[in-house]
Amino acid sequence: MLAPRASVSQIDTSEVEDQAMTEKQSPPERELSHAGSVVDKAIEYMSGQNLSELAIASALLGGAMGLLTRVLPDDVVVQILQNAIESVENGEMRGAAGKDHAGEA
Repeated sequence: MLAPRASVSQIDTSEVEDQAMTEKQSPPERELSHAGSVVDKAIEYMSGQNLSELAIASALLGGAMGLLTRVLPDDVVVQILQNAIESVENGEMRGAAGKDHAGEA
């Protein structure tokens, strides 16, 4: 008689997931700076195309959410969003108005 196979929920993958999440959540500073510069240029380009700030921000946020949900577990994405909400509620983003925030998440 064969032993029952473990279901996916019974396999402990937490160590591997923790390592992967840490690597994905903590890009090297140089890489983050480069990505932020690319985003800045994209914003400049879209502004030059006379797109509204709301359209630009919405498109960037939608793209970022799509990417995050492809590479991170839902609970991690929710934590990122909760941190962003707290920053807005605490006035941290408003206090830096006019400053570029690319790469600060």
